[in-house]
Amino acid sequence: QVQLVESGGGSVQAGDSLKLSCAASGFTFNNYYMGWFRQTPGKERESVAAISRSGGTTAYADSVKGRFTISRDNAKNTVYLQMNSLKPEDTAVYYCAAARGYYTDAYSLRSARYDSWGQGTQVTVSS
Repeated sequence: QVQLVESGGGSVQAGDSLKLSCAASGFTFNNYYMGWFRQTPGKERESVAAISRSGGTTAYADSVKGRFTISRDNAKNTVYLQMNSLKPEDTAVYYCAAARGYYTDAYSLRSARYDSWGQGTQVTVSS
């Protein structure tokens, strides 16, 4: 059974940093590319970042480019999201997601590509 468990969320001030983790189990982690998404009440879920199976390819939404870094540790079955220079508009519930990747460098920022999701972790940034 696929399970994704996010952690590391919290309440911080603008300009601070947070590192989210997503622990995966129940599937062969290095066969899946991973993504981070976020959602605020009343808005659609939006992409944040994605990473290929090997970690060699990453992609970011324009809103977080240069501030956030996605990484993964296949030995620990964990994907991370390092968030620096946080802004109030980064406030959201952050979700990690997994998608079967048939090519080593495959990735996607489209939520429809992902079929397994975590429960989310709240990030609140105050000005």
